[in-house]
Amino acid sequence: MGAGVISKQPGGSRRRRRGRSRPMSEINVTPFVDVMLVLLIVFMVSAPLLTVGVPVKLPQTAAQSLPTEREEPLTVTLTNDGRVLLMASETPSDDLIGQLRAIAAERESTKVFLRADGDIPYERVVQVMGALNAGGFGNIGLVTDTGGPRLDGPAATPDR
Repeated sequence: MGAGVISKQPGGSRRRRRGRSRPMSEINVTPFVDVMLVLLIVFMVSAPLLTVGVPVKLPQTAAQSLPTEREEPLTVTLTNDGRVLLMASETPSDDLIGQLRAIAAERESTKVFLRADGDIPYERVVQVMGALNAGGFGNIGLVTDTGGPRLDGPAATPDR
């Protein structure tokens, strides 16, 4: 990676006389640092793109976040136009319970996160929660955005 020859002559650049040359024993780390910086930039740019999600306008609450676990939790999303998504794949409502039972048989945890658009009627959210329960997932967490109104004090103003 950077082996060269050092000349014995004091001028260094002049080579009139063929003298004995000895190999340079220093390692040039500049190319290594350049490659590492390029990789760092690539990972910094690509990391936010790896987050799988569907754009949903979540309701805002004053609740705290749930602690994370070893296994990635199952996420069910209800979009504003009525679609149901398991993780990132769209699922017909008729097949939802069957797919949930198949997933529950393979997983250790019964935890599921439900992301529902704030404009969806409450009845539809409760129907999907019933399907989640019937599919074997009894530990349902509702995903919201923080900074919403509080019932014990002045309401926070949402920044929309």
